[in-house]
Amino acid sequence: MSIVKINVLTVPAEQREVLEKRFASRAGAVENSDGFEWFELLRPIEGTDDYLVYTRWRDEESFKAWMEGPMKSAHQGGGAAGGERPKPASSSAAVWSFEVVQQASPKSE
Repeated sequence: MSIVKINVLTVPAEQREVLEKRFASRAGAVENSDGFEWFELLRPIEGTDDYLVYTRWRDEESFKAWMEGPMKSAHQGGGAAGGERPKPASSSAAVWSFEVVQQASPKSE
């Protein structure tokens, strides 16, 4: 079955809009990757400043290939004037990894 990677980003309230705009402008950076299955950016509602970036992959190899290719290239390029990278919107980050052992979808009527 698939694997899930959840990037946990601690984002101060004043940086939320910045983070969401950056994800909105990512222009299919992950969607065309081999083995990619799903993406969601989850905004916290209450009790935390942690955003969750949920991606699902066919297998670990597909995720690693994306990390070493398109993702690495996207994060190494300059973005601001003068070629400097913009300041991160998050104050900390962690990656959680899971294997999908069960799943369900809505039943058709």
